[in-house]
Amino acid sequence: MLDQNRLFPAESRTRELARRLYGSIKDLPIISPHGHTDPRWFAENKPFANPSALFIEPDHYIFRMLYSQGVPLESLGIQEAGPAGTSSGTNSVDPREVWRLFAKHYFLFRGTPTRLWLDFVFETLFSIEERLCADNADTCYDTIAKALAQPDFLPRALFGRFRLEVLATTDAAVDSLSWHQQIRQSDWSGRVLPTFRPDAVIDAEYAGFRANLDRLAEVTDEDVSHWSGYLAALRSRRAFFKSMGATATDHGHLTAMTADLDRGEAERLYERVFSGSLQPGDVELFQAQMLTEMAGMSVDDGLVMQLHPGSVRNHNAAVYRRFGRDKGADIPQPTDYVHGLRPLLNRYGNESNFNLILFTLDESTYARELAPLASHYPCLRLGPAWWFHDSPEGMMRFREQTTETAGFCNTVGFNDDTRAFLSIPARHDVSRRVDSSFLARLVIEGRLDQNEAFELAEDLTVGLVRKAYKL
Repeated sequence: MLDQNRLFPAESRTRELARRLYGSIKDLPIISPHGHTDPRWFAENKPFANPSALFIEPDHYIFRMLYSQGVPLESLGIQEAGPAGTSSGTNSVDPREVWRLFAKHYFLFRGTPTRLWLDFVFETLFSIEERLCADNADTCYDTIAKALAQPDFLPRALFGRFRLEVLATTDAAVDSLSWHQQIRQSDWSGRVLPTFRPDAVIDAEYAGFRANLDRLAEVTDEDVSHWSGYLAALRSRRAFFKSMGATATDHGHLTAMTADLDRGEAERLYERVFSGSLQPGDVELFQAQMLTEMAGMSVDDGLVMQLHPGSVRNHNAAVYRRFGRDKGADIPQPTDYVHGLRPLLNRYGNESNFNLILFTLDESTYARELAPLASHYPCLRLGPAWWFHDSPEGMMRFREQTTETAGFCNTVGFNDDTRAFLSIPARHDVSRRVDSSFLARLVIEGRLDQNEAFELAEDLTVGLVRKAYKL
């Protein structure tokens, strides 16, 4: 199924150079500094349950497309939400029936990056060279299920097979990191690192927010009923994450708005947030202030700060009520970085020990806002084309619109941002092919020397990400 020249330019000279550039980087290790895989997989190192549980249930790219065509989420094995958004565990659909439904609708993914990723996985990992469809659904299911029962398909074995150098998970601020501790205490040498994600104790509209604050107080032994205790608790958790190997924090706010209130204003705002006596605008203002507070803590402890705003979460209220978060109903909105980030950057933008990586779902900001900001502030780097734009076209648009102003060194390579473990090498392969194509075009157009292109290809694959995330 896989065309060896896929994603390379059609023009022969450029294609040949892109092939050579890609050949120089295709086998380099994978560094995955921003993702959502489950650390439990690597702690327990047990076989994956079945093809549906591995491919479909954790991957919103797959089930959101099927849902858009009228396929009920429950028929895909998606669990209904229990208390505080946890899985109720009430769905008992036969995984083979889930797979058959997926195979029947595989044609929906024509032309999408999901199709590229899935075809790559089916062929390279399971030697399936026939397009998935209703007629071969059971054969493909059995082939994959048989492979998953083998030792070389255990999570740790796949980690090595994928040449993963580092894999970062994303973990709630109050997480015990018990699975990470189990990994560290084992005799396995794979680097699986946590990432500090404090949204659930910063967003006053987050499900279970007050309970999350109580849990924060419990795990830190701090009195979070007042501003100074709350900040002390967050510093404590950051220190714990760092002791467990974390090099970064991650913040998924609705906007890029930041604030720099004086201490008295911040204390009064937190009192309202903690008591639930909110005034109009308090939720967004508190999140804005907390981004600046988190930046200050990053100056102190050196953790790299990641900000990815612009997603209207849980847009489908009925799906959210029934199935909870992260069910494919997060929708991009426009984002203002220039004005939104100014208070934070005025406070910390020139600090030598501060590193802020910006992501976006708003491509209109690439050339107008993000590239100019990153080309000036020493602390700023641009995250790659991501989420809805994690596609060949999206990656190329990112390079075309940011390179002219920010260059290459103000970017951070690629990350896969995935819950679907097997898609990691597929996604990185797409990125390496697109970058090779872009660099080849610059050489053929006389804008770059060939030796520079080969140096840049390696930087975009491993060099920039190691540096940006302090790996």
